[in-house]
Amino acid sequence: MRVLTNRVFKSSLCLVPDTDLVDLPDLPELEVLDGPEAAGDVLDPLRARVLANLVEPGSASSLAPILGESRQKLNYHLRALEAHGLVRLVAERPRRGLTERVLRATARSYVVSPAASELPAPDPGRTDRLSARYLLALAARMIAEVADLARRADRAGRPAPILAVDTEIRLASPDARAALADEVAAITADLAARYHDESAADGRWYRLIVASHPRPRPQPRTGPTDRSPTEEH
Repeated sequence: MRVLTNRVFKSSLCLVPDTDLVDLPDLPELEVLDGPEAAGDVLDPLRARVLANLVEPGSASSLAPILGESRQKLNYHLRALEAHGLVRLVAERPRRGLTERVLRATARSYVVSPAASELPAPDPGRTDRLSARYLLALAARMIAEVADLARRADRAGRPAPILAVDTEIRLASPDARAALADEVAAITADLAARYHDESAADGRWYRLIVASHPRPRPQPRTGPTDRSPTEEH
């Protein structure tokens, strides 16, 4: 499982001065890629930079001075990205006797699903439940399943029946962490016992996943006047 965003390639806006482009819909924050060709595109350094700079509409001509590449080379990569569904044509207009094709990325960030690889998908059932890799295996399975669910919901024109809760807490000690884990496990078991109905004729199976991990510490800066990280231990 790989997560790729426009993190290090903060978009230099390739704005095209065209009034037809001002009413474009907002981009989705995230798209999950489960095809090997599209996954290979976002792993390619140049194509990743192209995508990062197409959060706003642009063309090979507008990208060339930003990326330091020729229009011909960028046109080649743009055609590949378009063929794999990562950019979309939003306008065409004449330019010096040619047709300038204005494109835009299909999302701001991309996640590569385990389904994009020919390797077997991670199986939580084969993973030590007390290891961090168990959580990773659950996350990988969730990405593949929820991406498929979201696409089917989009095609049906209705929201996907999902629930997500995200919060941060500061625990005083390992004992507090253990107590929290015991209490969360007990509450989860109680909820499952109360709401599970094996015999419901119109029922539907859901996955309920509860997870926790330490929050990452800020990366130290390298500038001579920068301070050390202040993240708590």
